[in-house]
Order: sequence, then structure tokens, then C-alpha cells
Amino acid sequence: MTETALVLFSGGQDSATCLAWALDRFDHVETLGFDYGQRHRVELECRAAFRDGIVARYPAWAPKLGDDHTLKLDALAAVSDTALTSETEIAMREDGLPNTFVPGRNLIFLTFAAALAYRRGLRHIVTGVCETDFSGYPDCRDDTIKALQVALNLGMEKRFVLHTPLMWIDKAATWRMAERLGGKPLVDMIVADTHTCYLGDRTHRHAWGFGCGTCPACTLRNKGWMEYQAHG
Repeated sequence: MTETALVLFSGGQDSATCLAWALDRFDHVETLGFDYGQRHRVELECRAAFRDGIVARYPAWAPKLGDDHTLKLDALAAVSDTALTSETEIAMREDGLPNTFVPGRNLIFLTFAAALAYRRGLRHIVTGVCETDFSGYPDCRDDTIKALQVALNLGMEKRFVLHTPLMWIDKAATWRMAERLGGKPLVDMIVADTHTCYLGDRTHRHAWGFGCGTCPACTLRNKGWMEYQAHG
């Protein structure tokens, strides 16, 4: 039986690692990105370079890599008032969540992903959400993903499987996963050709990649890189 998958591929470190994870496991893998008015929209422009690198450097994975899809979800920015969808200073809210939290984002992403997977005949849906190294986003939690899988399967009369390879690991372990899957070349590709910085900064190059170096996303990526370098 041919196992097919759709990876939610934003162009960041986590989703790039998930793409490698999927290519290592499934027979046919397609990718999906979302343009929802994010201020770090440059992440979408990184996706093609990373996919091209996979094709050029991994002959065992190249035939498995299928179509790439991008969906515009302007409505998400229209109903949100967050630091990811406007030029607002990143800060903590009174309820303890950072103002980078976009309400419903992952719920909407996965619902649209399932609708696309339905049309494309893809069974496995892979996302890089994580409960270990995250900012407290409730739509990244394991319980949320499990509940959504049930709802999607009931609502579409399908048996999709939602995979979260990073759910219980930190950023250092994510770097180690990438090395285990694709060796140093994959780590180098993630450093050079992915984007995490919330401010969309592609002018400053660090050991761990491009970014402002101070936003929460950069801080987390840097911390994971330092631990990965220190302990392997």
C-alpha cells in the first residue's frame, strides 16, 4: 500500500525537519504553506530553496517529493490583532499568552490541510506543533491535535492521521533529529534556507540561521542550537 502525506511546511526550522521526517517514512509527500498576512512572510519565500535542496542532495527522497501548495488565508489576519499579523511590539498579554498567538491558526491550518488532503487523496497530515518548546499556544497542545483529528475524521468521513513528530522534544532535539535524518547537509540547509524570526529579518546571519536575534522565535532557535552544539 502506498502511504501518502501532506506536510504543513511554513519554511521554518520545525516544518523543514518534519518534511524530512515525512520523506523518510512515506512514499509520496506534498507540502502546504499558508499566506495569512504574517509579518514574517519571508518564510514563504524560503520554501522553494529548501525543497530544491532536498531534490538536489537526497536522491532517495527526491522522487517522493510531490507538489507544493500555497493557500491565502487573508481572513485570519483580518480577524486577528496580534504581533504576527501587524507591526505591534511583541509582548506578553494579561492572560499570560504572548501577543504572537493567532487565535485559531493551527485549527484553521489543519482543517484546510485536511480539505486539501481529501481532494489529493493523501492520508497522513504532518505538522510541527510542539508542547515542549512553545510559547503556551493552546492550539499546539497534544490534546488539541488529538481532538481535532477526531473532528476532522468524523466531519469528512475519512481516516486521516495527524502526526506531530516534534510534540515532546525541545529545539536541541529537533536539531538532532534533522542530523539523524539527513546528516550535516540537512542541518546546513535548515540553517541557511529556513526562517523562524517573527520580525522577518533576513539581513543578520547567525550560527543558527537568519533573524533579528532577539524576538522569542530567534531566542528559542538560538538556545536550541547552543544546546545542540554543546551536547550533540
